[in-house]
Amino acid sequence: MTESFRRSGEYPQGDDHGSAYPQQQSHPSTPVNPEWPPPPAYDPVTPVHVEPGTTVWPSSGHAGGGNGGHGAGPYAGYPEPDAAGSTAVFASVPGGQEPPAPAKRRTKGPFALLAAVAIVAAAIGGGTAYGFQELTGNDTVASSSTSTSVVPTSQKGTVSGVAKAVSPSIVEISATSNAGSSTGSGVIITTGGEIITNNHVISGASEIKVQLNNGKSYTAKVVGTDSKKDLALIKLESAPSGLKTATLGDSDGVQVGDQVVAIGSPEGLTGTVTSGIVSALDRDVTVSTDESQGRQQQQDGGSGQWPFEFGGREFNGDTGSSTTTYKALQTDASLNPGNSGGALIDMNGNIVGINSAMYSAASDSSSSSSSAGSVGLGFAIPINTVKSDLAALRAGGSDS
Repeated sequence: MTESFRRSGEYPQGDDHGSAYPQQQSHPSTPVNPEWPPPPAYDPVTPVHVEPGTTVWPSSGHAGGGNGGHGAGPYAGYPEPDAAGSTAVFASVPGGQEPPAPAKRRTKGPFALLAAVAIVAAAIGGGTAYGFQELTGNDTVASSSTSTSVVPTSQKGTVSGVAKAVSPSIVEISATSNAGSSTGSGVIITTGGEIITNNHVISGASEIKVQLNNGKSYTAKVVGTDSKKDLALIKLESAPSGLKTATLGDSDGVQVGDQVVAIGSPEGLTGTVTSGIVSALDRDVTVSTDESQGRQQQQDGGSGQWPFEFGGREFNGDTGSSTTTYKALQTDASLNPGNSGGALIDMNGNIVGINSAMYSAASDSSSSSSSAGSVGLGFAIPINTVKSDLAALRAGGSDS
C-alpha cells in the first residue's frame, strides 16, 4: 500500500478532483462490485500531521482506476484487504509518538451469526436427540419425568383427559394354564408390542391372549419374568402397526395426596377407569411367588384375586410358603380382580405404578355381594422399579 500526500489548499473548492475525505466522496458513476466484501467495521485512522501543512492518509495503493487515482473507490480512506505485494509506508511522527491504533469492534457479520446459531442448535439438539431416542424404535421405552404432560393442554389435570390419552396403551390379558385361567391387565411400552404386567397374571400360562383397547385380540409370548418383584414382560406375536405406547414417569416424584388414575380390566371389564389419591408410600407388601396359590384362589373363589400380606396379616387368601416383599405405592383408587398388571397414572398421563394387589372384604363366593369389591386399599409397584428391571426382563428375567 502506498500513501498520498496533499497539502492544504492544493485543490480549490469546486474543482473536479476527488476530496481527500472519503465520507465526502460521491461518485455515482462508479458502481460498487457486489462481490467485494464490505468496508471494515471501524472508523478510518485519525489524520497525523507530520509538518505544518502536511497530512498523511492511508490510501488504497492503486494509483489507477476509474476514479482518477485519488482513492475514491470502495476502500477509499481504509486499508485495502491484503493486496498482493502491497506495502504500507507511514511517515514518522515527531517525538517518537505512534499514531493511535483504531479501536476494533466485534464483528456482527454472518460468521458470528452462524456461530451463535450453532451453539443454540447444539444446546437444543442434545435434548432433542434424547427425546427422539426415547420415543422411537420398536424396543425403546418412552420415559419422562412427572412434569412431562402426555395429556392435551385443554384437558390437563382431568380424569377424562388422562383416560383419553392413556387408555389406548392399556390391554386386557387372559392367561390359560393347567391350573386354570386368569384375567389381568398390562401396559404397552413399545411400538413393537412389548407389554409389562404382573408375574402372577401370566405365571405358568400355556397360552396368553391380549385384547387391545380397540377390541382386537392377539397372542403373546413371555419374554422374561421376575417373581421377586412380581413383574413380567410379554410381547405380542405379529404386533400390528400404530400401537399406542405409554410414557413411564418417575415414581420418586410421587407424593402422598397426589391425584392418580387407575386403568385396567377388573372382572374382564376392559378399559375400566377409576381415580383417587396416593394414600401412602413405601408400603411393604408381600405376595406369593408360587403360581399355584393364585390359580387355586381363582378356582375356589372365582374372583381371580391374588393373595398378599401386609402388616403381618394375609388378605384374599393364603400366600403360601414362597413369598416376596417389595415397596409399593398405596392408593385409594378403586382396584378389583383383573386390575393386576394395569396402570396407576399421574394427572399428566405418566405411568407411576403397576397395580399389583388389592384388598377385598369378600375372600370367597360364600360372602354376600354387598361386602364384595374394592374398599380403597390398593397397591402398585413403583414404575422406577419396573424401569430398573426392564433390561433384565428383556434378557429373560431372574427366573430364567
